[in-house]
Amino acid sequence: MNVTLKPFDFAQAVARAGLSIDGHPLATGKGEAAGGFAQALTQALDGVSRAQNEAASLQREVQMDNPTVSLEETMVAMQKAQIGFQATLHVRNKLVQAYSEIMNMQV
Repeated sequence: MNVTLKPFDFAQAVARAGLSIDGHPLATGKGEAAGGFAQALTQALDGVSRAQNEAASLQREVQMDNPTVSLEETMVAMQKAQIGFQATLHVRNKLVQAYSEIMNMQV
């Protein structure tokens, strides 16, 4: 087996990472890096919100004796919403902890 190493191309590596040669994010049409942390966090929060709204809607339908909505489906949706909320709460706590540690660093 012939194993040859290709020379490292720094420009290609930073382009794959979505950065310019000087290390700054490449400009997109929106003015921020595509797939950034803020966008990912917003999408995650929207997903948790949708799960909670769906669980509330299913719970309301079960309380109104809607025969097309099962209790099992409602309970699963409620558990998914609860797990999503707990995960969001843990992420928020870690972010606050990291922010506090950074603010307390000696310069």
